[in-house]
Amino acid sequence: MNTALVSPIRKIIHCDCDCFYAAIEMRDDPSLRGKPLAVGGTPEQRGVVATCNYEARKFGVHSAMPTVQALRRCPDLVVIRPAMEKYRVASRRILSIYRDYTDLVEPLSLDEAYLDVTHSNAHDSSATRIAKDIKARVYEDVGIRVSAGVAPNKFLAKIASDWNKPDGLLVILPEAVSGFVAALPVEKLFGVGTVTAARLRRAGLKTCADVAARSRLELRTLFGVLGDRLFELSCGIDRREVTPVLERKSLSVEETYVRDLANLAACKSELLALVARLGHQARKLGEDEAIERIFVKIRFDNFRKTTVERHATELDAARFVQLLEEGFARAQRPVRLLGVGARIAPNRLRGQMALFSDGPDGASPIEERTPAQSSHGNPT
Repeated sequence: MNTALVSPIRKIIHCDCDCFYAAIEMRDDPSLRGKPLAVGGTPEQRGVVATCNYEARKFGVHSAMPTVQALRRCPDLVVIRPAMEKYRVASRRILSIYRDYTDLVEPLSLDEAYLDVTHSNAHDSSATRIAKDIKARVYEDVGIRVSAGVAPNKFLAKIASDWNKPDGLLVILPEAVSGFVAALPVEKLFGVGTVTAARLRRAGLKTCADVAARSRLELRTLFGVLGDRLFELSCGIDRREVTPVLERKSLSVEETYVRDLANLAACKSELLALVARLGHQARKLGEDEAIERIFVKIRFDNFRKTTVERHATELDAARFVQLLEEGFARAQRPVRLLGVGARIAPNRLRGQMALFSDGPDGASPIEERTPAQSSHGNPT
């Protein structure tokens, strides 16, 4: 074999700032340290928690929770309104640190990014030492802690970064992948949400080992094209490359329901939860001041799809309900999927928007591409 043609094992780092907004607030006001703290909207305005510190999490407070519910669980909770520009400044500084090690940096939000350091010469090409240096530099330069995961692919690196939070570092070496993945619950699989996880468990598939033990054909029969992806992830295979994101054009969240939503009233009750998720993602992704349009997507029980879209500069639940009503009227059938989203203004137009808007809101997951995985070379 011509070894010059064999690609090296990839070295991927996933970096995730610990309770990012809250960490910035505690950095700037040390008196908040040790107190349960949430950053988000006020209960009077039906706000939600954007993030909270670990003291608040001990009371069961978590991101996307209505603030009024968070205060019921933790009456001493300190709630601070988000200061998005301050968080963006910190995020830009952190990204500049990442780019000192590699040009292959893929931001997922203000506080989270993938790095491909396969070909980095820093620290004798040791991904583990690069991750340690990044953690130290972010703390020294920005004043907050970052958890990092090091692995041969994105799927595993993201799981690893969450493993020992806060201030964690987990390295999954190539030879340890099989054993590590086998014990993971199916909920850890990339792209598996509540509905798919329930379907997997009904099929008797509780861990990645259970999924990997089935044939591709059987998984395709049960889950369609998703079956192949579930099989590969359960074997620790993830071919997605780290792709630098230049400019996000739209953001959305959607839900496919186990039981069809029978009528418009049922759709409205589900819609509000989707809008709340969208708002949370907008703040997390830092695109809350760049919305120019919003939309509602509907897939009916006969698989017919329709989308209703309007100009808007903020996420207003009443506007989404209006779009839902218009879209539902086009078929008036049970609904199997609902989605809400926002179109993002190009960077060159954002200053103009600020002159004429009251202060927007909106957003959700980034769809990631899936190119070829490498197979041999230096250890992580």
